Amino acid sequence: MSGAIALQLATQIALGLLLIGMLLAVIRLIRGPNLGDRILALDMITVLATGFIVGVALLTGFSLYVDIAIALALVGFLATVALARYLMSRAQKREAER
Repeated sequence: MSGAIALQLATQIALGLLLIGMLLAVIRLIRGPNLGDRILALDMITVLATGFIVGVALLTGFSLYVDIAIALALVGFLATVALARYLMSRAQKREAER
């Protein structure tokens, strides 16, 4: 087995595992018992999507996909920070009402 075939096989296996992880994260997003779990599931979906895009970039050889993955990671990070701040402010309002 040559190195190129091994890399292609490893990339395909990694993409399959990332898809399984994304499916499990979507299930957590739907069934999450509270808002914190849903925020964490959204962040996990973003990270897995970033990894999936990088895997596709490795498989196809287009390096432009890596730039798209970096942009998605930045947007995902900012969204997670914004949602965490919202969750904290909501908890502080609930605490002030007591």
